[in-house]
Amino acid sequence: MAKIREHGWFDTAVLGDAEGPGFSFTTGLWVNAGQPELIMFGMKREITHDVFWTLFREAKAGSPLPIGMPTDRAFENLLAYAFPVAKRFYTDHLGWSRWFYGNDDFPCLQIVWPDRSGIFPWEPGFDTSFVDDQIDLTEHGWKSAVMG
Repeated sequence: MAKIREHGWFDTAVLGDAEGPGFSFTTGLWVNAGQPELIMFGMKREITHDVFWTLFREAKAGSPLPIGMPTDRAFENLLAYAFPVAKRFYTDHLGWSRWFYGNDDFPCLQIVWPDRSGIFPWEPGFDTSFVDDQIDLTEHGWKSAVMG
């Protein structure tokens, strides 16, 4: 709570294990910036933290992430997508945020990154060595969440 009061948000890092890849998520963006919380899998904590800081500052400035469309706002030299996280995944992945808000009545976006060639997990040719690094937390799948 002190970090949220001091900085406006806090990130929680969860180490990967046999159950799945490591991930980090924010708490405080919704209450302090009016923007959805964020979650990202399979990146080093330092990178994730920097991405979250950048996106928090942009959110505070009134610049929301585009949903379901490629954006260069998460990474300097890489496109990413932001997709709404389905509420059914909140219990397993957003524990601290659920406690902070006292319920699941807050939005969350998953930041999804491509492989080294810029190909996303739902696209043909995606590097299969990264296939287990991100879990799809959307309601009907990443591919169906991509906007034309």
